[in-house]
Amino acid sequence: MNEAIDRVRDLLHEVADTHHQVYRITDGADDDWASWYADWLSRLSELPDMVGRRPVRSELTHYLVALDKEYVTVVPAQPWEEFYAQRLVEVFA
Repeated sequence: MNEAIDRVRDLLHEVADTHHQVYRITDGADDDWASWYADWLSRLSELPDMVGRRPVRSELTHYLVALDKEYVTVVPAQPWEEFYAQRLVEVFA
């Protein structure tokens, strides 16, 4: 499970970098970032292979928004990518 978390964590870092490049004109600002991330993760990345199924984009979007709210509330010591990866692997694997 730790290997899957590490791989998903690295993928989340990649999607964040990719999103920032696509939205470079706004310095990465995008109110609908979770939909963009979910689309990229479910269609254009290895996430489906990593978790064993292709997440439904709307469900993944929901989890990303919920994780963002939880991360901001809890303020854990770990980086957001690791925090999200642990929970996404639990939900989708």
